[in-house]
Amino acid sequence: MKKLFAEFKEFIQRGNVLDMAVGVVMATAFGKITSALINNLLLPFLGWLFGSQDMGALNVTLSPAVIDPVTNEVTKEAVVLGFGTFVGAILDFLLIALTVFIIVKTMNKARAAAEKLSKKNEPAPEEEKPAEPSAEEKLLTEIRDLLKEK
Repeated sequence: MKKLFAEFKEFIQRGNVLDMAVGVVMATAFGKITSALINNLLLPFLGWLFGSQDMGALNVTLSPAVIDPVTNEVTKEAVVLGFGTFVGAILDFLLIALTVFIIVKTMNKARAAAEKLSKKNEPAPEEEKPAEPSAEEKLLTEIRDLLKEK
């Protein structure tokens, strides 16, 4: 049991687990922001275009509810396609996907710029100088030059 607890403690203390936890918290907060944007700004505008104040109320009734005339109770629920809610969910997804795309693209550009800057600041590799000729080669070169002169 102690070994299991020690492994769990080691797992929790890793940096990537903490980073993931921070990411989940940030995603939750960001999800609330985008949902508020969709529900309070975009969907009312679309509802206004479609003639309904609430996009969630934009439904297509396939089968109306059946009400008992004596007791005024619903005996059979209505079958409704709630496309207004569906449109809201799609807009929410697209907005989050667009934001994540922009963040990833910005991070990739920043990483590329940082790599380019670090390569620019690195000293240029020195060009390899040709190897110095050996004593034997020098001697042979001198002999050749002397033969050319004669």
